[in-house]
Amino acid sequence: MRRSLPLAAALCVLLIPRVLAAQSFTPKTIEFHGAPTFPDADLLAAAQLHPGQPLTMDQVRTHAQLLLDTGLFDDIHYNFAGPALVFTLTPSTQVFPMRLVNLPIAPGPDLDAKLHALFPLYHGKVPADGTLLSGIRAALEQMLAAQGLQTTVKVVPFTDPKVQAITSMDFSIYIPDVLIGAIQLDAPQITPQAATALRDIASKLTGQPYDREGSRDLIQTSLQVDCRNRGFLDCAVHAAPQPAVQTTLDQLRRPIHIPFSASIVPGPLYRLSSIQLAPGVTVPQADFDRLSGLHPGDPADLTRIQQALDALTRQYHDTGHVRAQSTLAPAIDRAHSTVAYTVNVDPGPVYTMGRLAIENVSGNLRGMILATWKMAPGSVFDESAIMDYFSDRKLPSDLKRTFATATIRYILHIDDATKTVGVEIILQKKQ
Repeated sequence: MRRSLPLAAALCVLLIPRVLAAQSFTPKTIEFHGAPTFPDADLLAAAQLHPGQPLTMDQVRTHAQLLLDTGLFDDIHYNFAGPALVFTLTPSTQVFPMRLVNLPIAPGPDLDAKLHALFPLYHGKVPADGTLLSGIRAALEQMLAAQGLQTTVKVVPFTDPKVQAITSMDFSIYIPDVLIGAIQLDAPQITPQAATALRDIASKLTGQPYDREGSRDLIQTSLQVDCRNRGFLDCAVHAAPQPAVQTTLDQLRRPIHIPFSASIVPGPLYRLSSIQLAPGVTVPQADFDRLSGLHPGDPADLTRIQQALDALTRQYHDTGHVRAQSTLAPAIDRAHSTVAYTVNVDPGPVYTMGRLAIENVSGNLRGMILATWKMAPGSVFDESAIMDYFSDRKLPSDLKRTFATATIRYILHIDDATKTVGVEIILQKKQ
């Protein structure tokens, strides 16, 4: 958006006799007031001014307009004070850090120095509009082109929802797509089984949208979580982007892929020393041990442990505690590479049976199901009773034949306000 010099600046011309309007003046010095964060040398370069340069009033106005058009200033006044040409600047408050969302260009001092060499008034921040903003956008496109990447870069303000205000100007490649490329894993100390799982994770991450700040964290976290779930509790992962590659999929699409390397240091494999239920857990320890199948000395495989916790939670669901949550508290012995877990359960309130809805059946069949349903409204909800009902051999033969030839699904509708659970049963004929 082009700014115009304010009326006060225009009046500077009127203060000089009209006969002199086209006459040249040669200021011995050029001064800038009101914007101390910008060195005079940078302001002179941006305004294309040189001390001792003959200037007409129209030329002064043109040079001042160059500064105003950058978007860094809201107001500019100028006047002659003896042998000096004096500019009084009002900096804009709409100036923000720039953020490279998905550009394969490293931010930092080197990039700042390159941009400053092209745009003397760039010092790490850009205005919300103006020639500085558009110039940097074009310069970034040229830098990418020098890497062999043909792109269209767009700039949008980023509004932080926490403060409800613009906190940065986001530069992103709009065309073409920028994606996570192949992820090269370096994990020489990992077990073969874990290595296969890590390769599967890397394969799933490849092709997802690339984000400079988020993609590396996504890769590192995804690989690290899988390692730790397998008992490598001290696993460390370092992922780093590699040079971007632009490929042609068809005549219209030339996506950019950002390959990554990921080094994985698993550390020791931890083993279970024990896994104990905390006092107050209503399921007996022996029952939990039988459900989990876990024993001291087994790898501390959190996938298997989580399956045991899910089974424990289902035990609570069968007594109306449908919001029950199980949690683990680890005690890690790094000297011996073992870990002891204590299992806690927050049972939550007891829920009762609510409304029963039956879909995709005739009125007669719906009536038969309602007549033989075991959980009465208001009774303690028991999730296990749902599938037990469909396998009950005492049901009428018509119902048993229907259930044997149908795919049965159920959906729970939990109402936390009334502490009830509605059950929606869906029957579909098997294909």
